[in-house]
Amino acid sequence: MKRFLAVATVGLLLVSAQAAQAQNRQSRADRAYPPQLDGATVETYKTVGDVKLNVFIFNPENHKPTDRRPAIVFFFGGGWTSGTPKQFEQQCKHLASRGMVAMTADYRVASRHQTKAIDCVRDGKSAVRWVRENAERLGVDPDKIVAGGGSAGGHVAACTGLVAELDEAEEAKDISSRPNAMVLFNPALILAPYDGMKPFDNERLASLRQRVGDDPRVISPIHHIAADAPPTLILHGKGDTTVPYKTAELFCEAMHSAGNRCELVGYEDQPHGFFNYGRGDNSNYEKTVAAMDKFLESLGYLKP
Repeated sequence: MKRFLAVATVGLLLVSAQAAQAQNRQSRADRAYPPQLDGATVETYKTVGDVKLNVFIFNPENHKPTDRRPAIVFFFGGGWTSGTPKQFEQQCKHLASRGMVAMTADYRVASRHQTKAIDCVRDGKSAVRWVRENAERLGVDPDKIVAGGGSAGGHVAACTGLVAELDEAEEAKDISSRPNAMVLFNPALILAPYDGMKPFDNERLASLRQRVGDDPRVISPIHHIAADAPPTLILHGKGDTTVPYKTAELFCEAMHSAGNRCELVGYEDQPHGFFNYGRGDNSNYEKTVAAMDKFLESLGYLKP
């Protein structure tokens, strides 16, 4: 197993033919940046220098600030380098129709802001804190906030739930940046040597360190699992060669060992990004949305 992981986790964030294709798809999406999301209310959750980071909010019909509804905030994929909040537009519209306040957030990426992955995590934590800080105004229950995301965005979401550090110094620390649950689509969860095993050679470890902006362990979700981690759902293609399915299995095993709830739903032969709306006949989008609904219903965040 360790030998498999040593080989498999190298594929997490290294350039491969499939990763390059995914990046090309994201680059096409970036040409439409900033996105226009019909039906969304747009607010700025964070300003860094002259960069305003927005969150696109989809409210249920007839939503009122007094409703105190569960909320979810999604983070897009793109290897911390590119991508657009539009990726999770359809999931947001679906969940809003089910009664949640659903959001998809922007965050800084290398291609637009010359940032590192550690900055993406900082932005993710800021977004979750902003939702909780503004819960009363937004009509959100501050104790029912979900972080979601795909690939690098799934990594960001996982870090908001597991990494205790990296809160922005000027933000109110008495308001938690940690979500109450997580929904992760083919997330990157192992970024550093784990369980006495070295998953990367020295050259690749050095390259990843440069990309992260620090020791990768600092934002490697599996290394931050503790006994009080938020309940988590992972939706992952078993044919994923960019973020191998085995890494999700190891993460869930570690979560279970710590006494946490972690559910992993695997999709036979499906590649990275299989869940995206508009991919194929949308059957995988529909299947993953159904699994997400079931998980959120089990938490009491959605009505059956």
